[in-house]
Amino acid sequence: MVRKSLFTLLTSLGFALMSFNSTAQTVEWLSWEEAIELAGTDKNPKKIFVDVYTDWCGWCKKMDKDTFQNPQVAAYMSKTYYMVKLDGEGKEPIEYKGQTFKYVPSGRSGYHELAAALMQGKLSYPTTIFLDEQANMLSPVPGYQKPEPFLKIAKYFGEDIHKEKDWQTYVSESK
Repeated sequence: MVRKSLFTLLTSLGFALMSFNSTAQTVEWLSWEEAIELAGTDKNPKKIFVDVYTDWCGWCKKMDKDTFQNPQVAAYMSKTYYMVKLDGEGKEPIEYKGQTFKYVPSGRSGYHELAAALMQGKLSYPTTIFLDEQANMLSPVPGYQKPEPFLKIAKYFGEDIHKEKDWQTYVSESK
């Protein structure tokens, strides 16, 4: 009897967790090319967000898990931005605004020219990049960001607050 009750409880718990997991918001990551195309063809284009990462970067993986999978972050980012993952050491050439960005071997590894351009020459992983609807630079944000501070940054650019207030004013007013 106890065994059957335990089995029923565990089965019910498993189904509850599966249904919760299936309703969680997830980010749909796009390639750079897909985001640029959508920004150019959608009637109401979104801003573009670029997560520059590397395969070996532990903080990049932690940010993926803790920040981008956070339900509030995922919902806001999916609604407001085209979300792009860009491997800072990717080998494939990327065409943008008539220029071809390529992989540049350097030392034991190398870097992708587009990642370096977006990070304004400061190769640091993770770095998140906020671009406007025409893919013009708003700001790179280097380093790991926890969900709540990250959401504050995303809203600063996503809601065009950056056009009205500097960052320090925004932060001090939102405390």
